[in-house]
Amino acid sequence: MTSASLEPFTFDPYDYRFHEDPYPTYARLRADAPLYHNPELDFWALSRHADVVAGFRDNVRLSSANGVSLDPAAWGPHAHRTMSFLAMDDPRHVRMRKLVYKGFTPRRVTEMDSRIHELTLEHLEPALARETFDWIEDFAGKLPMDVISELMGVPESDRAEVRRLADLVVHREEGVLDVPVPAIEAALALIGYYSDMVAERRRTPTEDLTSALLDAEIDGDRLTDEEIIGFMFLMVVAGNETTTKLLGNALYWAARNPAEFGKVLADPDLVPDWVEETLRYDTSSQIVARSAATDIELHGGTIPAGSKVLLVIGSANRDAEVFENGDAFRIDRVGKGSLASFGAGVHFCLGAHLARLEATIALREFVSRVRGYELVESGIKRVHSTNVRGFAALPLTVKPR
Repeated sequence: MTSASLEPFTFDPYDYRFHEDPYPTYARLRADAPLYHNPELDFWALSRHADVVAGFRDNVRLSSANGVSLDPAAWGPHAHRTMSFLAMDDPRHVRMRKLVYKGFTPRRVTEMDSRIHELTLEHLEPALARETFDWIEDFAGKLPMDVISELMGVPESDRAEVRRLADLVVHREEGVLDVPVPAIEAALALIGYYSDMVAERRRTPTEDLTSALLDAEIDGDRLTDEEIIGFMFLMVVAGNETTTKLLGNALYWAARNPAEFGKVLADPDLVPDWVEETLRYDTSSQIVARSAATDIELHGGTIPAGSKVLLVIGSANRDAEVFENGDAFRIDRVGKGSLASFGAGVHFCLGAHLARLEATIALREFVSRVRGYELVESGIKRVHSTNVRGFAALPLTVKPR
């Protein structure tokens, strides 16, 4: 099962026990099997920071054309329909990315700043008034969906259902080693919903991102409806889910390390550092897949051409070669190193700035309104996914200022 260890062990991203705490397994991978092979699930895995970052940057030998998911049903030349340009290689990838960038501009994101503040308070203040509430259900699950929905033009009345479908897309029942039927049905429902939205914007353009994508043009080249729908699906699943999980992970680990939260209470300017340390310590997006375009020699072994290769981001961000005492949660960490959380190279996450902006605004408003908080342990529920790590429920009790 391993390329280096004398005592075999299993790395199974579907295992519920692994989801509870993947980091001992990651440490074992880095130490004993930096090139790991799982023949049963038919993948290879890279876990060291240097290898993961190099893998992200090597878009020639490690192709994205089959998608980014371990699930067999989401793997193959059709993957771009739901994963947009994440599941493309150049020149298709760079063409699509440039056209999307014409609509999803840094200016459009920056202009959302005040609206993100408004949406944050709209959900946060009623929750804090109750003092005991579910951080995910009442806040973290709502804010990113609202932000993305505002960008794309999804009406408020539809957002709860869109979020429910997005949750179903990523959830995996124990023992199910592929995309389950409810996830497939939810994906089809979302695609149908966005298809209707695009058709409506063609008839009646507005000022939202959906209309901007329809207008995007470079030398006469425009995005097709299918390409726009694929990007919208990517935004609601990848952008929404990962930011929700980032907000949940931030509250969870600050509660587990109260002295660290105390630092933020004493100095709210540390909120961006809190975001960055959460992205390092327990990142939302743990694993992405690539396809070996050729035989790749590494760590005394060979990844055969055509193989599925997992880049284990969650492991890379704990690598002691880059992050001193990487298994400690330190908000004011010195020497932050290079995070793998948003990828690297040509596929660097287009939504990284938006995710950081949302999380920083949300956590800053939270810190300004509480003296402290405690988790309600009995109600905590994890999300079970092969690539997204976070909470389905995170109840807490706050002490308002």
